[in-house]
Amino acid sequence: MSEQEPTGVLLLNLGGPDTLADVEPFLFNLFSDRQIIPLGPAFLQKFIARRIARRRAPKSSENYRLIGGGSPIRRITDSQARALERSLSAGGRFLVRTCMRYWHPFAAEALGEMRRAGVRKIVALPLYPHYSIATTGSSLADLHRTARSVAPEMEILEIRSWPEESSYIECLAGRIREGLERFAGEPVQVVYSAHSLPKKFIVDGDPYVEETLITIKAVERLTGREGKLCFQSRSGPVEWLAPSTPDLLGELAGQGCKNILMVPISFVSDHVETLYEIEMLYRDQARELGMRLESTRALNDDPLFISALAGLVTRRLTA
Repeated sequence: MSEQEPTGVLLLNLGGPDTLADVEPFLFNLFSDRQIIPLGPAFLQKFIARRIARRRAPKSSENYRLIGGGSPIRRITDSQARALERSLSAGGRFLVRTCMRYWHPFAAEALGEMRRAGVRKIVALPLYPHYSIATTGSSLADLHRTARSVAPEMEILEIRSWPEESSYIECLAGRIREGLERFAGEPVQVVYSAHSLPKKFIVDGDPYVEETLITIKAVERLTGREGKLCFQSRSGPVEWLAPSTPDLLGELAGQGCKNILMVPISFVSDHVETLYEIEMLYRDQARELGMRLESTRALNDDPLFISALAGLVTRRLTA
C-alpha cells in the first residue's frame, strides 16, 4: 500500500430514520428486502412493502418520537467510526465510514466516498457480533452487489462475526458489573435480550442463536453470574424465537423475582430497541409486575469496545 492509498473500513449496520419524516421510507426499504422478508411473488415485493410501511409508520413514528424524534444510530455509528479511525491511525492510513443497510448512508454513498479517496481495499466490519442472514448476511450481500456497479475494482475483506472477541466480552462484563452495583447488593436476575428472528432461519442453519450463546458463556465466565436469554422486537404472523422478552418477564414475576438487570446482548449501540423497548416498554411492564428493571449501558464508542473493533480490523488485514 502506498503512502497515498488509505485502507477503507466500513461499519455495517441496520440504519434508522433520522427524523420522523424518514420513518415510512425507512420501513419501505426494510420490507423491500426480499432476502429476509419475502412478501408474495417477487414482482409484488415493493408494492406490498409500501402498504406495510404506510400501515406501520404511525405507530413506529410514535416510538421514535418518544426517544427524541428519530434514531440516534447514525450519529452513534459515525462516532464509532471516528474513534476507530483514530485508533487505527497508529498503524497506517485508514478511512473509516458508516454504511447502513436501510437508510443513509447506503452502500453506494459509502463506496463512492471510498473510491474518491483512492481506497482500493476495504474491510467490511458488521456491527452485529453474531451472524445472521437477516443482518450481516443481508448487509454483506448488498455491499458486494453495490460494489460490482460502483467500485468493481475494490477488494472487500469480510468479517462475518465476532462473538468471542476478547475486548468486546470484557466491555460487556464491565457493563454488567456496573449495572449490578445499582441494586446495592440485592438479589438480581441477569437477563440477556437479543433481537428476535423467525424460528425458520435457525432451523435452516442460521448460527445466530448459537453465536449469541457463545458470547453469553464467555461473559458469564468473567462475571460469575448466570443469566437467561430472551428475544425482543418480533412482529408478524410467523413463529419467532422464544421466549420473548415480555413472556420471560411474566415468568420471572411469577417466580417471585424482584430485580432484573437487562443486557441488550445483540445491540452494540443505542437504537429504538434499547431506548424505547427496553428503557420504556419493558421497564413499565416490569414495574406493573412488581419488579425493578434496569438496563446496562450500550457500548456505543466506549474505548474498550473501539479497541475490540480495531483488533478485528488489524487481524483481518494480516490474515
